[in-house]
Amino acid sequence: MSSYVITGAARGIGLEFVSQLSVDSSNSIFALVRSKSGATALQNLQRQNITVLEADITDVEALKVAANIVSEATGGKLDYLINNAAIHDHSKTTLDKFPTEDALDQDLLENFRVNTLGTIHTTNTFLPLLRAGTTKKAITISTGGADPDFNAKTGSAGQVGYMISKAALNMAVAKFAAALKREGFVFLSISPGLVDTATTERTAQESAEYKAFTQALAKIASPNFSGPLTPQESVKMMLEVIYRWTVEETGAFVSHYGNKEWL
Repeated sequence: MSSYVITGAARGIGLEFVSQLSVDSSNSIFALVRSKSGATALQNLQRQNITVLEADITDVEALKVAANIVSEATGGKLDYLINNAAIHDHSKTTLDKFPTEDALDQDLLENFRVNTLGTIHTTNTFLPLLRAGTTKKAITISTGGADPDFNAKTGSAGQVGYMISKAALNMAVAKFAAALKREGFVFLSISPGLVDTATTERTAQESAEYKAFTQALAKIASPNFSGPLTPQESVKMMLEVIYRWTVEETGAFVSHYGNKEWL
């Protein structure tokens, strides 16, 4: 039996982690969401081993309340923390094209506040429970777009706040790993690959843009790339990497393949 805390569990990749991990009824799944009322798909799973907790990762006090609930249920222990919660927009605005300096500052600071600081605070909050456990694995969902080489190769110049905040988060993971390796902790940043998480049907224009986007990526992708993954495929692949990752490799930033092939 293993215990898992999964943030950003209301939809997409976070929801899929909950879905796959809760199939094993011996697992205890604690799904963190910003709002229970907006987590319809999560509630519809209706599995007895899922506990839905309301906590925004930027609200440290709410995180502490959630950690106390987890602690009471598990005897003060936690096996896996999966930091999935993040904000993400697909803005094509580049660093030199923001309408004002304030707009640039707001974009960068808000992404950093949620994606970087929020995840750091979440990790610190659940660290005592992980320390009391035996697995001691803290996993952070990152993105291949946080790799400078990938950006240079693809010419990706947009989504600046998201990508920069995730690059900073990768360094935070490395810092956690350096500090806690001697205690047997495994910290890992992992990219899920290109995942199609759309929950509504795209318009004709959106479909055309998405097709053009994936075709452009295919030209520079590895031979393994055959198009966007489903959340089911991505999570299955990531779990395989997560389970095999060891303390000797702690602090790494890898893809769903367990290497630097981001697509």
